Amino acid sequence: MKFISYGKQWITDDDIEAVIDVLKSDYLTQGPKVKEFEDKICGYTGAKYCVAVANGTAALHLAVAALKIEGGSEGITSPNTFAASSNCMLYNNLIPRFADIDPRTYNIDPKNIPALVNKNTKLIIPVHFAGQPADMLSISKIAKEYQLRVIEDASHAIGSQYADGSYVGNCKYSDLTTFSFHPVKTITTGEGGAITTNSKELYDLLIMLRSHGITKDNSKLIIKNLELVGPWYYEMQELGYNYRLTDIQAALGISQINRLNEFKKRRREIVAKYNISFENIDWLITPYEVEGLSSCFHLYVLQIDFEKIGKTRKEVMKILSSKNIGTQVHYIPVNHFPYYNKYNVDSCPNDENYYNKCLSIPLFPSMSDEDVEYVIKNVIIMGK
Repeated sequence: MKFISYGKQWITDDDIEAVIDVLKSDYLTQGPKVKEFEDKICGYTGAKYCVAVANGTAALHLAVAALKIEGGSEGITSPNTFAASSNCMLYNNLIPRFADIDPRTYNIDPKNIPALVNKNTKLIIPVHFAGQPADMLSISKIAKEYQLRVIEDASHAIGSQYADGSYVGNCKYSDLTTFSFHPVKTITTGEGGAITTNSKELYDLLIMLRSHGITKDNSKLIIKNLELVGPWYYEMQELGYNYRLTDIQAALGISQINRLNEFKKRRREIVAKYNISFENIDWLITPYEVEGLSSCFHLYVLQIDFEKIGKTRKEVMKILSSKNIGTQVHYIPVNHFPYYNKYNVDSCPNDENYYNKCLSIPLFPSMSDEDVEYVIKNVIIMGK
């Protein structure tokens, strides 16, 4: 039996040919494919503008930077996420705070946000964990009440839909939305990310921040002296970064996004099979999906009563690995990391309870029906 990882990319001959075409072209980077990929993302999500970047962390970093929030201010996010969701605040001299999760959805619970808001709070970064959109209607109302900016961390959620059927990334509830295209995500560019927004002002700034804070656009130049300004001229107007995506990666992304609906359909088929197979097992809890939402399911996370089955999580992972089944823990609470000890770390008991029981099992669209049945059989055996 081949090893079944908890997640992986699905690359076809069409993907490979798309990359080869770029390798044979005049542009490997800073060419037309990046803009084409950005337009594809706008077309899919419904956002007005998109800026493709080097990875999902870069997307979060630049999204916060573009808001130009005063250093020393605070932002609120979920503890159930990868470190980048809060680190992006630290990169911009903001202080992260953590609002506890909803014990059913594993997303940030809007009810826990107002208690953390004070005169220094300027930002909320909700995370669409495992692909399920957070309660953005409630979060956007809180943001308006307290005059907070909102960045949706949709690293897991391209292809997911809100209750009204519109797609995550359209920024109807936020200033900006960020995506990740790492190989375990729903679509991949190898490494890559993107930011969507409906603000032309934020878009123009993001374009500049992505490439060293430099512009060559004559209409935006500060120095207008024609004797100084020629075809070679450019200006650094912001302290930016080299967070560009290559045309090679963008070509793969274009090919992948063309199959996004196919990926989503297969992911949801696998999730449905898992849910039916595990529904009457008293020592585990299957993922809960809020009625009306449509998750693209980046992850399939079980909550397991390890005490009831008489095995530790480490033992379960080791047994499944010996049977060529990969698992992972999503996530160690960010506020538990030693680095965060220097901050006034918020208590998040729901997240801690979830963390003690969570285990992600394989979910990716190229899994065969036989792979799925094999995983189901070996997970169920854990309780015997």
